[in-house]
Amino acid sequence: MSSEAKLDSREKIQENVESYTDSELNVPVSGHATLHRTMKNRHIAMISIGGVIGTGLFLGTANSLAVGGPVGLLLGYSIVGTVCYSVMVSLGEMIAYLPLPGGHITMAERFVDPAWSFTLGWNYWYNWTITLPTELSAAAVLINYWNHTVNDAAWITIFLFIAVAINTLGARAYGETEFAFASIKVITITGLIILGIVLDLGGGPNHDRIGFRYWKNPGPFAQFDGIGGPKGRFLAWWAVMSQAAFAFIGTEIVAIAAGEAKNPRRNIPKAIKRVYVRILLFYIGGVTIIGLLVPYTNPDLKLETSNAAKSPFVIAIKTAGIKGLPSVINAALLTSAWSAASSDLYSSSRALYGLALNGNAPKVFTRVSTWGLPYVAVATNAAFGLLAYMAATTNAGNVFTWFSNMTSTAGLMSWFGIAVTYIRFYKGMKVQGMDRSALPYRAPFQPFLAWYGAISCIVICTFSGFAVFMKHGWSAQDFVTHYLPFILFPILYISARIWRRSRFIDPKDMDFKSGLAEVEAASYDEPPPRNWVEKFWGWLM
Repeated sequence: MSSEAKLDSREKIQENVESYTDSELNVPVSGHATLHRTMKNRHIAMISIGGVIGTGLFLGTANSLAVGGPVGLLLGYSIVGTVCYSVMVSLGEMIAYLPLPGGHITMAERFVDPAWSFTLGWNYWYNWTITLPTELSAAAVLINYWNHTVNDAAWITIFLFIAVAINTLGARAYGETEFAFASIKVITITGLIILGIVLDLGGGPNHDRIGFRYWKNPGPFAQFDGIGGPKGRFLAWWAVMSQAAFAFIGTEIVAIAAGEAKNPRRNIPKAIKRVYVRILLFYIGGVTIIGLLVPYTNPDLKLETSNAAKSPFVIAIKTAGIKGLPSVINAALLTSAWSAASSDLYSSSRALYGLALNGNAPKVFTRVSTWGLPYVAVATNAAFGLLAYMAATTNAGNVFTWFSNMTSTAGLMSWFGIAVTYIRFYKGMKVQGMDRSALPYRAPFQPFLAWYGAISCIVICTFSGFAVFMKHGWSAQDFVTHYLPFILFPILYISARIWRRSRFIDPKDMDFKSGLAEVEAASYDEPPPRNWVEKFWGWLM
C-alpha cells in the first residue's frame, strides 16, 4: 500500500473517532455508573503473566510427564504454546484498537453476529465459574500438606472470603493483589528453572550429573494406560495436549481487564508483545527442565494428593538431597491458588457484565457502584464458589480432575471463538479500506495465525478424550467431562441463532467506530524512563 493510501486510512480511522461524541460512546447501562479505568501498566503486565503461570505448570506437568514422557511433554506444551500465541496476538490486535468492557465478547457482537457473542460469552462465563470452586478446593488440599486436623470446609470459607474481599474493593485492588501474587509466581518459577539447571549439571548435594539420562532410559515417550506401540503414543500425545491447554487457559484475561485499564492504547499492546517471551521462558523452559530431572516412571508423579509432593520440581529437589524447599514450594502453590480464585471471580463477573451489556443476560448485571464495581455480577458469581464445599470430601481430587477437563475444553472453545472473531475483524477492516498498519498493535502473519488457532483448537478438543473410544477405555465420566463443553458450544450457537433470528454481520456493516472517542480520551503519552532501572522495568513489562 502506498504512503498516500496509508495516510488516507489513518485519516479515516481518525474520522471514525471524531464522528462519535463521548455521550454516544458510553454504553447504556440502565442509568447506572460504568466501569472505571484504574489498572496501571504494571497491573496489566502482571495480570498477563499471572494468567499464564498457575497450578497447571507447577502440578499439572506431573500428569503430563507421567503419560507423555519428557519429549511428549515438551512437544505437547510447545504446540499448545503456539496455539496460545496465535490466539493472543489476534485478540491483542482487536483489544488494543477497542479496549472496551466485555473484551472479546463485545468484539464478537460487532464482528460476527449476536448469537456468536451469546455463545462465546456464556461459554467463557461457564469456564471461569466452574474454575472458581475447583481452585478453592485445590487451595484447601495444599493446606493439608502442613495440617490434616482442620476440616477443608474451613479453609474453603477463608479463601472464598479473601477472593470476594479482593474483588469487592474494585479493579485497582484486584490489580494490586494480582501484581503481588504474580510476582511471587514469577520469582518462584524463575528460581526453580535456575535450580533445575544446576541440579541437572551435577551441582546438587549428591553431585549427580543427570544430563539427558532420562531421555534414554526409560525413554523419550511414555505409553498411555498400558497400551503399547504407536497407539499408546498417540493417546499420550493428546492427553498431554489437553493438560497443557488447562495450564495455558487464562492468558486471555488481559482482554477482559482492558475495559478497566489506564492508557489502554499503550499498555495492552505492551502486554501482548511480551506474551511469547513468557511462553518460551516459563512454560517451554520449565517443562524442558522437568523432563531432564525426573523420569516419567517415578511413582511420586502419580500421587493422589495435589500438593508440593507431586510437583516434578520438588521430586527433583528431594532426589538431589535438598531439604526444606518443599514447604516453600507449597507456599508458592498456595499463592497461585489464591491468585487463580481471585482471577476466576474477576473474569466471570466481567464476562457476565459484558453479556448483560450486549443484551445476552438480564440488565440487572450491568449495575455498577460509584467506584466502578459491577456488584451484582460479582455477588452472583461469588455464590458459585459455594460449590467448592461439594469437593471438600475424600473424592476432591477426582472432582478437581473432572472440572479441569471441562475447563480445558471450554477454554479451547473460547480460543476458537476468539480466532473466528478476529478472522471476521480482519475481513471487515479489509472491506472497509482500513489500513492495519495504523492500528495501535498489528499482529504478525495474519490472518493465517488466526486460522491456525481456530483449527488447532477444534482438533485438540476432538482428540483430547479419545482414549474413551479405545478398547477397555470407555468411561462415562471422562466422556462427559471432555466432550460436554465441546458439544454444548454449537448447541448454544444454533439455539441463539434461532432465538435471536440473527445472521452474520456483513463486513461493510461492521462497527469499528463506537467506543473510539472514549478510548482516545483515555490514552496519553507517558514520560520516558529516567534511569536504567526504569528502562529495564519498561522492557520487562
